[in-house]
Amino acid sequence: MRCEIAASLLHQPKILFLDEPTIGLDAVSKITVRQFIKDLNKEYGTTVILTTHDMQDIEALTDRILLIGKGRLLYDGSLVDIRKKYSSKFMMSVQYEYTKNKINIENVEVIEQNEQRAVLSFNSNIIKLQDVIRFLTTQVNVLDIEVESSPIEEVIAKMYMDMKIE
Repeated sequence: MRCEIAASLLHQPKILFLDEPTIGLDAVSKITVRQFIKDLNKEYGTTVILTTHDMQDIEALTDRILLIGKGRLLYDGSLVDIRKKYSSKFMMSVQYEYTKNKINIENVEVIEQNEQRAVLSFNSNIIKLQDVIRFLTTQVNVLDIEVESSPIEEVIAKMYMDMKIE
């Protein structure tokens, strides 16, 4: 795959079409190829048109997404906007100082909790992240927080279901 990409760049194209550019590559090679593609776009202004089913490639490489299903254009926009429209679920992992306090925040589900760590789930359409953090800090002494949105696969699947494309 790396050789094919290198060969396609011999004439410094303004537009580069890549079909599944990281398929079959090991993890280190995938990261290297993704970084190379980003550098190519940034340094030379090369437009990269990527066709892939690899959601990690999409997250790592794209600013704009054209999503096609059943022969029609379903979406043309940014990854940020597609997440806003089709995903409002967040998972939060919290580490805090030892406590016996139970976390209780309205509209927040406590998935698991022990004396030093909790995993929470919430819908940002119902309660905002900053409010979850604000309420959380009144209940425990927070040491670290990690917040994750829904995986892009789930977002795209929800979009397909909403559009009745299966």
